[in-house]
Amino acid sequence: MVLVEPEIHWNTGNAGRTCLAAGARLHLVEPLGFSLDDRQLRRAGLDYWPRVPLRTWPSWSALEPELGGLGEAWFFSSEGIRGMWEVGYTRPAVLVFGRESVGLPRDLIARWRDRTVRIPIADPDVRALNLSTAVALACYEVRRQWASLNPAGGS
Repeated sequence: MVLVEPEIHWNTGNAGRTCLAAGARLHLVEPLGFSLDDRQLRRAGLDYWPRVPLRTWPSWSALEPELGGLGEAWFFSSEGIRGMWEVGYTRPAVLVFGRESVGLPRDLIARWRDRTVRIPIADPDVRALNLSTAVALACYEVRRQWASLNPAGGS
C-alpha cells in the first residue's frame, strides 16, 4: 500500500491499521503533511502503530524505479480507466493512492494511465471517498481475490 504525500495524520493512521490487519506493508512517500511522531497519528493507529510494517520514501522519484520489485502496481484515482472489480490483482500487488486534497499528480496518472483504477461511486456528486476508506476497500478486494484463488490458504 503506497500513500503519495498524505496530508492527514488520522487517515494515515487508519491506513496503517488496515495494512497491519491485512498483512500488507505501508509505504509513505514524502513530503508528509504531518510528523510520524504525531500523537494524533499514533492515536488513529491505536497501539498498533509501532507494529505497522512501514517504509518511507523521500520522494516519488525515489520509489517509482523500485515499483517492479515491489509488485504489480495499480494507481487509484477517481479518473481511473477501469473499475476496481475489473482488475485481477496478481501477487504481489502495489496499490497507490494520492493526497486527500487532490489525489495523484496528473503527470503520474498520465504516465501510468493503463494501470489506473477507480472505486465505483453511485452518486455523481460524490467526488471521492475518504483516503483511509478507499485504502481499506481496495486492500480487502485484493485479499478477497487472492483468497478465492487459494481457498484452503485463506490469505
